[in-house]
Amino acid sequence: MELKETQLASAVMYRGDFIEVHKDSVRLPDGAIASREYITHPGAVAVLALLDNGNLVMERQFRYAPQREFIELPAGKIDHGEDILATAQRELLEETGFVAGEWIHLATTWPCIGYADERMEYFLARGITHQGSALDDGEFLEVFELSLADALEWVRTGKINDSKTILGLFWLEKHLNDWQG
Repeated sequence: MELKETQLASAVMYRGDFIEVHKDSVRLPDGAIASREYITHPGAVAVLALLDNGNLVMERQFRYAPQREFIELPAGKIDHGEDILATAQRELLEETGFVAGEWIHLATTWPCIGYADERMEYFLARGITHQGSALDDGEFLEVFELSLADALEWVRTGKINDSKTILGLFWLEKHLNDWQG
């Protein structure tokens, strides 16, 4: 059975600094015409920075859209044409002041497939050393250490409820179990 929808027309409804909102007309597999609204996004990375003591580098920051603070992994937007590893390295340094000697790509996920083309690239960073942070203008966050066990407990209790962080922690747990097992 063919499931692909075919674009007939497309209009940009909004163009921001890094996202666009589109409204398309599409032909459905049964021949009917429908409308699709979606956001294009350059993608992002999330870094599971594992310190030599086994703890993770985590962040606490305020997110404007939901109007609250979140506990998160270091993460950030992929700049146009930027290699995803370079993005991960840049974001880890900018947000936390850490650099890593070893990088492992863990997974690619699409967090909002119903309305956006954003993808999230997950990296494990090891061999961590501190160089000093260089936050972007207007970026404010608290950096702290947390064990994987405590982070997973915080997921279970709802203290960590950011989806990219939850997925990253689960990927790290699986990777470490496979690696150690």
